[in-house]
Amino acid sequence: MVGYASSKDDQLKRLRRIEGQVRGLQRMVEEDTYCIDVLTQVSAATKALQSVALGLLEDHMAHCMVEAARVGGAEQEAKLREAADAIARLVRS
Repeated sequence: MVGYASSKDDQLKRLRRIEGQVRGLQRMVEEDTYCIDVLTQVSAATKALQSVALGLLEDHMAHCMVEAARVGGAEQEAKLREAADAIARLVRS
């Protein structure tokens, strides 16, 4: 079972909303909307994706990493490295 299983419906709702935001961005560009207005909406979509990512990371830590800590050893080390790499990717983006 994946760590976000309990919040899957909420995550999907958020992703659908973001999909709508991106479609709105496409429309804005097609309609030659003022640059700053488009950038404002890009920022909103980016923040929404970051929120989804942080939720997934939180679920991963609460479920997958806790379970790996119970198991210990190589499993624990692998999950810790995975989480650290994911955090590094999020910080760079």
